[in-house]
Amino acid sequence: MDRGNLADLTAFVAVADRLSFRAAASQLGVTPSALSHSMRQLEERLGVRLLNRTTRSVSVTEAGLRLLEQLRPAMDQIAGALEDLNETRQRPMGRLRIYALHLAAAAVIAPVWERFLSTYPDVHLEVAVGEAPIDLVAKGFDAGIAPRDRAPADMIAVRVMGPMKVAVVGAPAYFARRSPPRTPDDLAQHSCIQFRRVGEGTVFAWPFERNRQSRRLSVDGRVMVDDPDLAVRAAVDGLGIAYTIEALAEPFQRSGQLVRVLEDWSPTVEGLFLYYPGHRQVPAALRALIDMIRCARGKPGKSVLKNPFTKS
Repeated sequence: MDRGNLADLTAFVAVADRLSFRAAASQLGVTPSALSHSMRQLEERLGVRLLNRTTRSVSVTEAGLRLLEQLRPAMDQIAGALEDLNETRQRPMGRLRIYALHLAAAAVIAPVWERFLSTYPDVHLEVAVGEAPIDLVAKGFDAGIAPRDRAPADMIAVRVMGPMKVAVVGAPAYFARRSPPRTPDDLAQHSCIQFRRVGEGTVFAWPFERNRQSRRLSVDGRVMVDDPDLAVRAAVDGLGIAYTIEALAEPFQRSGQLVRVLEDWSPTVEGLFLYYPGHRQVPAALRALIDMIRCARGKPGKSVLKNPFTKS
């Protein structure tokens, strides 16, 4: 069925409901003469009279009544589908699929997902974690979260986390055995959780900065990981001092499982962006998530260092 037939059938239902070309034309936003012409064309295509009409009145023929009986359920179903679509556009609902770096999932999504799902009970959130760049559209994702340089040039990117403060942390039990470091040089007397990104040969050197002076130290320790969360977990377990970011360490600091040191030497690293295809018709659930994340994070500051915990 082409769009013309569907439009004419919709017009026929309007005329049959009101038994008036003028009232039906007003509902459809056309002139009575244009509507009458459409009905004549429909009857000619079908080869049957659907309406009896005079200058004074309109009635539906027997054939028209039979057609109307079959059309109404279909028209109601179409109207319901359009209403559901409009509701989806206005109210966050349905499945929202996000692809994020491990760090982004932990630092951006996890802090807000309980409140987000409580606020929008009709949304189903799916978070896939991966380090490799992917084609979001081809894989069926609504958005991705990563540093700005990971966002494809043809996608919209919005900041969802400003530059993040580094946190150097250790467990209270660890510092009960060794005095907390007061300067980066003191780390030479400590066991540090070393970090090496997947696929890279070099071990990450810890950057520090104070009073516009920058330093980068190679540290030693008995544990090496390639995952920021594992570095934090190793510190919680008392295996040494970890170099991470506030967002990952904060929950353990609040619970008393980690203690922060060298805060006056801790620099900031670049923030994270949420990126998605197209300016128009952004899903309501995605708009709501972006708004909630940005409100939770407040205004971004100025970035200092490239984020060492993400791989470009």
